[in-house]
This record gives sequence, structure tokens and C-alpha cells, in this order.
Amino acid sequence: MSYAPARPSACPACDAAPAAEALAARAPLPGARLLLSVPAVHCAACISSIERDLAQMDGVNSARLNLTLKRLSVDARAGIAAQDVIARLDRLGYEAHEMDAGTLSMTETEKQGRDLLMRVGVSGFAMMNVMLLSVAVWAGAEGATRDLFHLISALIAIPTVAFAGQPFFRNAWRALRAGRMDMDGPISFAIILTLFISLYESLLSGKHAYFEAVVMLIFFLLVGRYLDFRARAVARSAAQELAALEVPRAIRVSGGAEATVSVADLAVGDVVLVRPGGRVPVDGVVVAGQSEIDRALLTGETLPVFAAEGHVVSAGEVNLTGPLQVRVTAAGKDSSLHRMADLVANAESARLRYTTIAERAAAAYAPTIPIVSLAAFVIWYWISGGDLRLSMNIAVASLIITCPCALGLAVPAVVTSASGKLFRKGLLIKDGTALERLAEVDTVIFDKTGTLTLGTPAPTNLDQHGPEVLAVALALSEGSSHPLAQALARALRDRGLVPAALDGVSEVAGYGIEAQWQGARVRLGRAAWVGATPRSVTAAYLAIGAQTHAFTFADQLRPGAAEVVAALQAQGKAVKLMSGDVPAAVGDLAARLGIADWQAEALPQDKAAAITALHEAGHKVLMVGDGLNDTVALSVAHVSISPASALDAARAASDMVLLGRDLSPVADALHLSKTAMRRIRENLWQSGIYNIIFVPIALFGFATPLWAAFVMSISSITVTLNALRLK
Repeated sequence: MSYAPARPSACPACDAAPAAEALAARAPLPGARLLLSVPAVHCAACISSIERDLAQMDGVNSARLNLTLKRLSVDARAGIAAQDVIARLDRLGYEAHEMDAGTLSMTETEKQGRDLLMRVGVSGFAMMNVMLLSVAVWAGAEGATRDLFHLISALIAIPTVAFAGQPFFRNAWRALRAGRMDMDGPISFAIILTLFISLYESLLSGKHAYFEAVVMLIFFLLVGRYLDFRARAVARSAAQELAALEVPRAIRVSGGAEATVSVADLAVGDVVLVRPGGRVPVDGVVVAGQSEIDRALLTGETLPVFAAEGHVVSAGEVNLTGPLQVRVTAAGKDSSLHRMADLVANAESARLRYTTIAERAAAAYAPTIPIVSLAAFVIWYWISGGDLRLSMNIAVASLIITCPCALGLAVPAVVTSASGKLFRKGLLIKDGTALERLAEVDTVIFDKTGTLTLGTPAPTNLDQHGPEVLAVALALSEGSSHPLAQALARALRDRGLVPAALDGVSEVAGYGIEAQWQGARVRLGRAAWVGATPRSVTAAYLAIGAQTHAFTFADQLRPGAAEVVAALQAQGKAVKLMSGDVPAAVGDLAARLGIADWQAEALPQDKAAAITALHEAGHKVLMVGDGLNDTVALSVAHVSISPASALDAARAASDMVLLGRDLSPVADALHLSKTAMRRIRENLWQSGIYNIIFVPIALFGFATPLWAAFVMSISSITVTLNALRLK
């Protein structure tokens, strides 16, 4: 039988059909905490349904589903393995994949976010209190009152700077040790020097102190830093996600005995048993058994591959129907799945070397800040005849006004505003640099199954068959777990048909299902097995006695697929289709969508190589894909998007995630990215104009602490308001 594996949403509230994928058996551990990826959950009904059902399962102490990460944590007693929980989820209609908790760690990222937010809160609280004290000084407080307010401000500002300014101090020190200067260098210099001069003036009963300006500077810069962090924090390492999908244990067969062992303990030449529904834990060759292998997660193929003695299988593939014994040729770090994870890790490292417009502006701007301040000090020291106090005050005022508070907000403010707008349209931006990279794109490459299509096959020729044929087909398909059979049964049930009464129903692994009907043998399965002539399209074949029938299938288009392709072509983008599927299926979809440039039977490395070649030719590529076979391509691409229904590893490798079924936001994002880049450049120009106007005021000695605080606030607010124009 030619099969196209279905990818149901598995959400009961969304009328999804059950489909499941079990993993290799795992030895139960006393008090074990099982970690499962449940990629299709996306609503509150999913959470309550799963948690309520697992709570009633013997041996399960508790179950908690994280909807954001689509990750299920199960606290189980001895005797409960991941396979048992996955089977339970199967009956609920949810596919699940076991993950290795040891390879996933979000602790450092979460800690960094909490730490940064706490510093924002502390600096904001201190800023408000110091500003209240400064208002009294600006209103005319003199003598002892002014000195008291300055000293109280110092008591607030000094510990605030010591705590809240640490991110800038650490980065500046790290850069200086490496022999370079980044934006945190002049920021740290300005903070420390301003605090020192303010304390010096307060102790000498001076009229001017800059405590409110230095605390305000830290607050605004931390706000920009936190906005940038939040834009980036959603992104997790796709290489970690891929590694977590590796099966941690396998069933080793030796001398007729079976033993569950760690995959790391397997050696080349060992024989492992892969049960029906289990994920293949190693690369190897089948030495016994026959079945069908689902390679959709790794290659994107819609047709399961027949596997028997002598056939090669790879880690990560799923055994569908019959038990297989596989001789190990590579395991653990040497497996194809792990090599894919290494490719993704290398691609992610290369992407981190992308230089943003803010970084380029900072590289040009950072050295000028201390130079301007030093020049102001030297000139005023010479003009004033050696008045150190006056020279230092003017230099500090110049330092505060030229300090890049608005520059620090210019990009995060726009990214946050654009992210909010795209989120309301159904597109989540994970990486803060994604919009900037998206604006440079000239070529868009789409995957087929699960991306341009829903990955769910649907019968296309039911009306060509009589009621008796359909009734027999319904009865046979209901007895099979094959994705095509399930799709056929679902479509026939939706028509209100009643299944025929069959006798002796049995499934032949790798071939199909057969029974007796009214004294005649009936079969549903592969073309050769039922005696039918195979077709060039995806089909399931039915034999009733000597008469054969073919049920053809086509993948359903994802909503908005045709519109987004047309919109991208109208924008002047080159649109390509690359899929691991067979040429007939890929060519048919390309013709339906008007895509002239397409490639079928593309392996993961083929997609990555094609994108790399386009980059070397000077093109900027947007990759849109959803499967494990797309993970390397998503990581290599200049910018990437995956649907929310994609596997965790694919979502982690991508810069943006489509939250709904509709593809239309992809075209919206490309259009909005151009507008966002204009806003970013406007903000950078505003920061430059602000300095051109107000730096001379500081250099001529007219910038009081009130001026410095006021001008710095106005520049930051202006940048933020300009970013909000995106909404």
C-alpha cells in the first residue's frame, strides 16, 4: 500500500483525528520523571484533557503540561515507562515523543531574565526617589538642605549603581581584557565618572550633582537591554532539541535474550529489537522481520518505506507495523540523527556572527563618547586657567548627554513594537535580529509536507466507487493503524457510511489488511499485494475477489498557501519548493501553487547545501519548514519560519513561529520588516541629530544636571514613540 503519514493536530477541541507514534521501550526507573514532547497541543482543552486523564492512570503521581514549550512532565512510580504514557496519549489522540531531560536546560536563560528584570525594577525605584529629591534642589534649595538632599541621593544612587550597573561593568571589563571597545565601555565610564564627580561635589557642598542622571541612564539602558533579551529569550537551541529526540534506550538481543540497555552502551554489530510503533534508536541494517518505516520526521517523505532483511534504517525513523531486528552500524554520537544535530549546532554558531545595524552603529559611535568628554575636559581646563572642578563638571555633562541611551532603545523598541503587531497577526518573533535579516531576503524556499500542506492526506476519488466498495473499504481501513487507512476511514465515516460485515480480519505487516466478505477474499494495501496496477500518485488499493479499486489521495493545502506564494512573487521574491517527497507529489503541488522552481527527494543536507550555494551567490534566503529534515536548512538560512505544529527541534531552529494554520502572515512579515528597518534607521538618525544639537550646549558649559536628565529622557521617549508608529 502506498501511504502518506498523517500529521493530525491531535486537539480534541479542534476535531482532530487520533494519530500516534510510540518510542522504543525504556527501562522503568523508580520515581522517574518522564519528559515528553507533545507537539500538537495548542489550547486549554488539551491541557485539561491530558492532565485529567493521566491523573487517573495507575502509577502516575502527577502530570503537568507546559503549553508554551509543548512539553509534558510526568512524575511516575516504578514500573511506569515512557512507552506506557505515550500509549495512553495515543488513545487520547495525541502524538508524543520521549525527550532526554539531561540534554535540555533553560535554567541559565530563565535566571538571566529574572536577574535583568530585577535590576530594571531596582533602578526604576531608585530613579523615582532620587528625582523627588532633585526636584527640591532644582526648585532652589540651598546650603545645608541642598547638601542633605545630595547626600541622601548618594546613599540611594551608590548601591543602585553597584547592583543595577553590573551587566554594563562586566561586559565592558570583558571587552577591555580582549583589547576592544564596545558600547558598554563608554557607558560604564560615564556611570562611574559621573557618580564619582557627583559624590565629590556633594562632599564639597557643590551646587550640582548628577545622581538622578546616572540612575536614569542605567534605568533606560536596562529597559532597552531587557526588551532585547525578551526578543531573544524564546529561542532555544535546536541542536539540544534534536539531541533530546534521540532514543535514550534500546532493546538489545543476544543469545535469544532481550535486555534494555542505554544506547551509549551499544556497539557496532549488536542486534536491537525495534517494536511496532517504536522509534529506531540506531543506524543499522535489518536482519530479521518486515515492516514499513515512516521517515517523515527525518526526510519529509509522505510514503512509508517497506523494510525487510537487508534494508538500511536510520536513527529517528519510526517502525510502523511489524517488529524488526536491526544490526547496529552506528549508535549514539555516530548516528545520523546526532550528526544532524552537529550540523545544526554549527549553523547556529555561524548565525550568531551576524552583525546588526545597532552593533555597526555602536562600533562607530562608542569611541567618540570618551573622546568628546576628554576634549571638553582638556579645553575647559585650559580656558579656565586650571579650574579642575569646572572642567570635570563640563566633561561629565558632555558624557551624560552623549551617552547612547536613545541608541540603546532604538532597535529593541522597534522590534518589540513590530513583534506585537505580527503576534496579533499570528506570527511569533523569537530572535531580535530576525526582522532585520528578513528585510534583506530576496529568495523564499518552502518545504512541502506540513508547511505548504497540512500533512494530512484526504481521498480525492470516493465518488468514483459504489456503496458496496466503500462499505468494504471502510470495514478494512478501520482495522488498520496505517495513516492512509485512517484517512480513508475518517473520510468514509464523515459520509455516514456503515462498514460491511467482515470475517477473519488480519493485518500483514508491511503489506496491508485482509479479510473475508460474502465468501470472497478482500484486501486493502499495497498495489502488488492486492494485484492492482500501481499509480503515480499516492494511493491505497482495494481488491474484492479479482476486482481491484484504487483510492487516490492528495495532501490538503494549508490555508493561505496559494495567497502567500502569489504575494511573495508580487513582492519580487524568488519562490522555490524543496521537499523530500516523491517527484509526482511535489510537481503536482508546485503546479497548483504556480511555483516553477521545485526539487523533489531532497535530503536534509541537500536543502542546506542549496541554501548555502544561494548565500555564496549573494542571495538572502528565507526558509519555511516544519520537519526534522528541515532543521539544518532552517538553521543555515539567513532567516527561518516554522509552523506551531512543527516538531520542537524545527521550531527551536527557526527565528519565527506561525501560531495558526494560516500562512498569510509570512508575506505580512516580509512587508513589515521593510517598514521596521525604516523606523530603526529613523531612530538612529534621531539619536545622531539629538547629539549634534545638544552636545555643543554641554561643551559650552550650559548643561546643568536638570538639562542632562531632561534631554536624555526626551531622546528616549522620542525613540519609543517613533517605534510605536508601527502599530
